[in-house]
Amino acid sequence: MDTVDTSRRTRPRVGHIQFLNCLPLYWGLARTGTLLDLELSKDTPERLSEQLVAGGLDIGPITLVEYLRHADELVAFPDIAVGCDGPVMSCVIVSQRPLEELDGARVALGSTSRTSVRLARLLLAERYGVAPDYYACPPDLGVMMQEAEAAVLIGDAALRASLHDAPRLGLQVHDLGSMWKEWTGLPFVFAVWAARKDYLAAAPEVVREVHTAFLASRDLSLEEVGKVAEQAARWETFDADLLERYFTTLDFRFGPEQLAGVREFARRVGPTTGFPADVRVELLGRQRG
Repeated sequence: MDTVDTSRRTRPRVGHIQFLNCLPLYWGLARTGTLLDLELSKDTPERLSEQLVAGGLDIGPITLVEYLRHADELVAFPDIAVGCDGPVMSCVIVSQRPLEELDGARVALGSTSRTSVRLARLLLAERYGVAPDYYACPPDLGVMMQEAEAAVLIGDAALRASLHDAPRLGLQVHDLGSMWKEWTGLPFVFAVWAARKDYLAAAPEVVREVHTAFLASRDLSLEEVGKVAEQAARWETFDADLLERYFTTLDFRFGPEQLAGVREFARRVGPTTGFPADVRVELLGRQRG
């Protein structure tokens, strides 16, 4: 693998997901002063994943499916991820009928997020025994429900749909995190933070400093989660109380239980999703099989 030339730039190129679920991981960077040490690129989870894999970013969040597909090129940061240990609130199936009645029904996929979509399809196929007719659609619940019996939504669109639109329209909301936890007993990880191996080889201290900075940012944000929620509520359609509940529902850890959840997901979907069922997860500073 080609080595990375870091002589012409001093700041690592780091991805920043625009969704609310990542705000606590970035909010503290400004408070600690670390923000100025990073060249941040904001985008969707899918585009950031593609940039990290292609070498357009040095470090960043990557959706779980894309990380597992490219695990041999990347090193994951331990102790930090975006996931859930039960409800997630922002990855949902909204349905006009019970899930076990969706066999052959049209189901709209309101996102290109391969991880959430793959999880939804896995749960519907193996837990509910149904094979819907899936199609891609912009994440507008009203439009989706004109053509589909159910819809898969993620991120801020899922929060809006499940908290505001679905109750108004009399629709059922099924939380993917809760469904996975009830089925497997394990947490679920939607995205990990990772560094490219070539960048790690060229700038190991920078990578470790960025990892430390994100951990400190996460911890500070959760200590002051009320302030984070109040600030976010100024420009979001959700009030501060709801945002605080959301931020504290999410699981930002990446330890042994989360790794077990990743392995279980890989075992169930790997061979049909582009990675081995026993894919190796390499963590910064140490390795786990």
